[in-house]
This record gives sequence, C-alpha cells and structure tokens, in this order.
Amino acid sequence: MKDKILKNATDLFLSYGFKSVTMDDIANKIGMSKKTIYQHFDNKTKLVEATTMHLFELISNGINHICELETNPIEEIYSIKQFVMAHLKDEKSSPQYQLQKYYPAIFSVLKHKQFSVMQDCVTKNLERGVQLGIYRKDIHIDFISRLYFSGTTVIKDKDLFPENKFSMHMLMNNYLEYHLRGICTPKGLDILNTHIISNQS
Repeated sequence: MKDKILKNATDLFLSYGFKSVTMDDIANKIGMSKKTIYQHFDNKTKLVEATTMHLFELISNGINHICELETNPIEEIYSIKQFVMAHLKDEKSSPQYQLQKYYPAIFSVLKHKQFSVMQDCVTKNLERGVQLGIYRKDIHIDFISRLYFSGTTVIKDKDLFPENKFSMHMLMNNYLEYHLRGICTPKGLDILNTHIISNQS
C-alpha cells in the first residue's frame, strides 16, 4: 500500500508540482481515503519527503547502471540526461524549483545527496574521457565536476530561465553542448558533432 501511495504521489507531483497537488488529489487518484494515506504518512510534507527520496534512489540507481556500462563518455553523459529527463517527465512541473521554494529543508537534503552522486559520476566520466583522449589532459577535474553540478542546478531556476522562453529540453541540450565543447579535444569534438547531427535527423 505504501509503495502504491508513493508511486501515485510521485506521478502527480511531477505532473502538476508539489504546491498544486493536494492530499485529496492523491487520494482520488489512488481511489482511497485520505485517512488511509495518513496511516502511512503523517502529513503532506512527510509524503513530499518520501516521494523525493524515493525518486532520488530510483534515478541514482539508473545513473549507476549507465555508468557501469562504460560507454563512450560523451554518449554516457547524454544517456544520463535522457534517463533523468524521462523519469522527471522533462521537468514540466519544475519539481526541483518548487521543492526549493516550498520545501527548502527537503531540498537542502536532496541537493547534498545529488551532489554526492553527480560528483562521483561526473568525476569518473571526466577521468575516462581524459584517458581516452576525448577530453583535454589539462582540465581541472574537481573544478569542472563542481561547475557542472552547479550549472545543472542553476538552469532549473525559473526566475533566470523562465519557461515561456526556455524549455528544459532546450536548456539541458544547450548546457551539455556548452560543457563538452569547453573540455573536448579535436577527437572529442568529432564525436560530439556526430552525436548532435545524428540526433537532429
């Protein structure tokens, strides 16, 4: 029952936002009373926290699986982007931005967890790229990995990048290209350009 509540609440939160969705909405979607939900979660904040951490674990496991495949580092980073966007429904409801605005304590915990996972993943991606001659040997890996995380957080700020001007799909694609063009060798740029062209057709 708890898993069913988590799954449906996550789906609603991602579709309509943490602020908009009420406990009544969740109860109606599942076809149960609010009283039943409250037997598992004391209040909406507890449910938001549980769904956030549930989704974080799901995405983290998926990212780890993609990294274990050890594909071309450029393809890997695009595969991770595609996987995350699919699970966040292209971030149409701006979940991270809403979480930061309405549930700052939960957002703070999530941000630390996200940083830990992404720092490890991006660091390994950069190291492999350097070893394969795809990324420049002179890049400062720790600096770049932190800058990358910072950038992925900033582009989700709807005050800086309003939805009527920037879709999340556009932002992520442009940000990844911006990131990669700054660190790629000529060999890496060939791979990147091939990837971009093949995904435009």
